[in-house]
Amino acid sequence: GRTVTVLEARPRIGGRLLSDPLDLGASWFWDGEKRVRAMTDRFGIATFPQHIGGDAMIDERDGVHRYPGNPIDGPAHRFAEGAASLTDALASHLPEGTVLVGQPVVEISDDLGVKTTDGSWQPQHVVIAVPPAVAVTTIRLPHSLPTNLMAVSLRTPVWMGDTIKVVAIYDEPFWRTYGLAGAAISRVGPLHEMHDLSGPDGSPAAIFGFARASQPNGLDETDVRAQLARIFGPRAGVPQKLQIQDWSREQWTNPAASAEEYVPSAPDHSLFGHAVYQQPQLGRRLHWSSTETAPHYAGHIEGALEAAERTMRNINTSQTDALMFTG
Repeated sequence: GRTVTVLEARPRIGGRLLSDPLDLGASWFWDGEKRVRAMTDRFGIATFPQHIGGDAMIDERDGVHRYPGNPIDGPAHRFAEGAASLTDALASHLPEGTVLVGQPVVEISDDLGVKTTDGSWQPQHVVIAVPPAVAVTTIRLPHSLPTNLMAVSLRTPVWMGDTIKVVAIYDEPFWRTYGLAGAAISRVGPLHEMHDLSGPDGSPAAIFGFARASQPNGLDETDVRAQLARIFGPRAGVPQKLQIQDWSREQWTNPAASAEEYVPSAPDHSLFGHAVYQQPQLGRRLHWSSTETAPHYAGHIEGALEAAERTMRNINTSQTDALMFTG
């Protein structure tokens, strides 16, 4: 019943949900995350359990060790068509013209006028759905916002903002035939943790890993292939395809990617879901609504939905239009 315009900074929808075709961003949801489950039911999105059977591998400085059982993974759920099927489904149910891509917001004035490089809007409500640290470093925000809100926003970590995700795709999940779960922890690197990312029934077959974005020239594919071979055997070192998604270089995910003056502090995850994000600002018309603002499921898809529910509860106290922008 509201008139809404979504200003999407990227040329695509989804943000940190990116499937190409396997998930290069968020991959899982867990039991108890009822909002995600309700959405999959609502849109008929097929899910399947994360593969966790088999032994894990530990990559130590003194060599690779096989760990009986799998203490790394827990029961989780995956999306048969990728996590981006959630945002694709949501967008498909919006009226035509609601979502405008390639529209990064550059300014929000004290009277909540919103500007991009291509246009301007004067909404009754503004919803900031980018991570708080990205918002305060890329947007000229109203001068009248509380000082403590700006300070907390600048220090709130961006979930996966300094992370590189690597997906190695194979013709079959051969590690399962060796009794391995496809899970590993490494103190050697460059990947520090790995998991099975294969699709339903093991197809397509894949292992993914996380690396910290500390390399000035990015991740070396040769090092990644050598590590996979060291842990899972020679066959793992020659994937059909190796996809590297460096979220630390994404302008709308990592503040440091676009703001030269941004100096990240030590991550303080206690700031997730901070009290300053829970109440609207500027006459209850400016709302903070990224997953980092959720008190209970910050960083998860569930957290984004939790924040959205809170935002809509606040907006529903007024019969006015809203403008949301995302990254």
